[in-house]
Amino acid sequence: MTTTAQALAAFVENITATEHQKTVTIPARTRTVDERLREKFPSTSDMPFSKGILMGSASKGTIIRPIDDVDVLAVFDNVNGAWSKYRNDSQAFIYRIRDAYNGVSIQQVGTRGQAVRVFYDGGGHVDVAPVFSKGNGVYHLPNGTGGWLLTAPIAANAWYAERSQLLGYRLGPMVRLLKAWNRAHSKQMQSFHLETITAKTFKTVGTNYRIAMQRFFEWAPSRLNASDPGGQGGELSSYLTVNGRKELVDALNAAAERAKRANEAEAKGDHAEAKRLWRIILGSDFPV
Repeated sequence: MTTTAQALAAFVENITATEHQKTVTIPARTRTVDERLREKFPSTSDMPFSKGILMGSASKGTIIRPIDDVDVLAVFDNVNGAWSKYRNDSQAFIYRIRDAYNGVSIQQVGTRGQAVRVFYDGGGHVDVAPVFSKGNGVYHLPNGTGGWLLTAPIAANAWYAERSQLLGYRLGPMVRLLKAWNRAHSKQMQSFHLETITAKTFKTVGTNYRIAMQRFFEWAPSRLNASDPGGQGGELSSYLTVNGRKELVDALNAAAERAKRANEAEAKGDHAEAKRLWRIILGSDFPV
């Protein structure tokens, strides 16, 4: 029988992106965004496409299998009055990007708030977030209601990388485990929020991720309020309604109680019970 530690190690490996996914699949999806938008918005366009920047979980190394969404920041040049044209109507800007994908037979496109979501027949999707550069790594991003908000994702990524280094590069596996919990329990937390809280919560992670997860579940209910480490996005928990926050706190408390029981069972040598409980916490793919 495998120990609880061995089962968790196998689970971490199974949810981590493979080398092929990191070096081929994800870069290929980023490249398709570059190719499509460069074709539709060339240098001669009134709104030339500048570059695509891989963002989100894929850029931090916290994406989990199966690979679902890849986030790409699509930067447009502010020339020929392009920003002035859309500064009072970001929805029209989003629609114009969406229209660039019309007629692509192997993809379907839908507008989801601040991004254009491109679905692939083979599974998964890319969220293309079109932005205008404000300068100094700050971008104008559609806010989903016709206006704009400011975002500095590159600065946020740099902050996360620094925290990861300070925590001995144990932050990545920890975040991936917590994302597995989030996925198994209705995805109540937004990914960026979960990553940020995890990075802010720990002064040290240690080598025992089972204990670290129990601590996170115990501490997180009082630490849900967190500001954007990029300095632009404000309070990251603002998407939570009153009921949503209560449901999330209830889910964290339930996970903390199960994690405590699992760790107690493991300490007594009852690995079967410990693994049964971790399977409830982390989802049906956890090996028992």
